[in-house]
Amino acid sequence: MYELPYSEACERNKQAILEVLLDVLPKQGVVLELGSCTGQHVVHFAPAFPGLTWQPSDRPEYLSGLAERIRQQGAGTISSPIELDVTGAWPGKFYDAVFSANTAHIMGWPEVEAMFHGVGRKLVPGGVFCLYGPFSEKDGSMVRSNAAFDQSLRARDPVMGIRNLDSLEKLADRSHLRLVERKRMPANNQMLIFRALEANPDD
Repeated sequence: MYELPYSEACERNKQAILEVLLDVLPKQGVVLELGSCTGQHVVHFAPAFPGLTWQPSDRPEYLSGLAERIRQQGAGTISSPIELDVTGAWPGKFYDAVFSANTAHIMGWPEVEAMFHGVGRKLVPGGVFCLYGPFSEKDGSMVRSNAAFDQSLRARDPVMGIRNLDSLEKLADRSHLRLVERKRMPANNQMLIFRALEANPDD
């Protein structure tokens, strides 16, 4: 039997994330998930949103495991996963919402820029972008556990690291997005909630 990919972090945080998404996602439309990885999030979220279609995505190396989890556990509102590298071509469609968890700190900064630019181009006006993970405050401060995590990330790869809230907010402004809310989450994580300000045609 195929052994499904598994993330302990996803299993721990999926319900807390869902409770936030229930308050901020639209009732109808299509949600693009960036970095779906094991698929544990999307199969947990989808049944709670009968009016939403979910589009999982990730890089090629994660697609087979992701597709198998969706086949075994997914609701009918989950589309087949697609390949999406934020620095490459994005789908031709537009989305009512975008969700991504624990991606910004494992990307290099140019990839983070590409993610925000892509989201800004692909969200409908008023659409919501929910970004979950650990973030540093505008003055650069972090709780001790996040500081240790940041050091471990940079030791693995110097391009990785916990992203600064001020830097992300400025990046959002350049991408036709505005940070409208941030919610404190368990384990010193946050959910950053951005809104698309206006149509930003795909160029």
